[in-house]
Amino acid sequence: MSDTTPDHPDGPIRGALDLAPQERVVFGRPAAEALVEELSRAGLKRAFVTSTRSLARAEGGPLARALAGLGDACVGVYDRISAHSPETEVVEAAVAARAAGADVLVAVGGGSVVDSTKAIQICLEEGVDTVEGLRAQADRWKPSSDLKPKGAIRAISISTTLSAAEFTGIAGISNPEAGVKHGFAKPILIPRVAILDPASTDATPLDLLVSTGMRAMDHACEAFCSPTANPMTDLYALGAAHRLSRALPAIRDDPDDLLARQDAQFGMWQGILALMGGAGSGASHGIGYALGAGFGVPHGVTSCVMLPAVMRWNAAVNGDRQRSLAAALGDPSRPAGDLLAELVQRLGVPGSLRAAGLSEADLPTLAEKAMGYGPVKRNPRRIDGPEQVREILALAF
Repeated sequence: MSDTTPDHPDGPIRGALDLAPQERVVFGRPAAEALVEELSRAGLKRAFVTSTRSLARAEGGPLARALAGLGDACVGVYDRISAHSPETEVVEAAVAARAAGADVLVAVGGGSVVDSTKAIQICLEEGVDTVEGLRAQADRWKPSSDLKPKGAIRAISISTTLSAAEFTGIAGISNPEAGVKHGFAKPILIPRVAILDPASTDATPLDLLVSTGMRAMDHACEAFCSPTANPMTDLYALGAAHRLSRALPAIRDDPDDLLARQDAQFGMWQGILALMGGAGSGASHGIGYALGAGFGVPHGVTSCVMLPAVMRWNAAVNGDRQRSLAAALGDPSRPAGDLLAELVQRLGVPGSLRAAGLSEADLPTLAEKAMGYGPVKRNPRRIDGPEQVREILALAF
């Protein structure tokens, strides 16, 4: 969490960064082995595991390996988490974790699993056992509130995608009936340990993996172009853009290349450090939230669709920044938005709203919903209302 003001020519950058209480990041080691060691190090003995149906079906995959490593230390499993972290599933899992007497949560999956696990943590802390009770926590679990969580039960994450949810204290939980997401944010929600094992991505469909890699690219690009960027976030953001622009095509070309997968994990980590280090996100993230909650578009695909369009629309106000970003992407003579669009095409994932399943008739509703998300209002090029959002959507359609 951070509070940073834009750079001004007549004075220094001002800001403050709250360091999230993440104890360790373990990388390059077998995840199941690292998990067992981390539980032993912390004296934790009763692990409740969260994951997805697809990972549960993956014979010998990352979930199976984690469960085998845990053995009797696993006191329960909830492997039914869906995309966008539906609130009903969060509450079901929390009730099961409480009944099991868990002393640690273990998230094996991507962003939806990790976000759900953060919300499960809230339910356990607050004694929540209903959807209504979870919704009531949304205002309390905000950076601006004076809530001081105890954090008695924390999580350990094993990443299977490139979403970077394991590096934030933020969770987005969906209300499918209303087509909206409720946001929760406190530093204590960040997993105490994040385990990055490239082999843990082996059961992730390739399209899902590279599209979440574009989500990581979205973190880097919007952080670098943010009005509240600073020299530290610039370092991380440009490094992430450079690394991801090379690692993602390498994964697509050779899915067995574990070094490319690890390189993408490092790029993901760099990108989220930029975003969480004082540089904010913009319209690509904000419109993406509306696309996910209102239209069911996967997180990674929202970035594939929106990031090039937002960069093109913003170029009128941050062209110099975008030229530096284009250099990191490999060609300073080309517009960054064009380079990103070509990367999406190279990866073979949806690159337009139409390809993501939307029709022109959906655009007015999407524009209205997008205005309800903070990143749209913090976009580098000012957005005053749905009309400006419609201009971006036209570029993305």
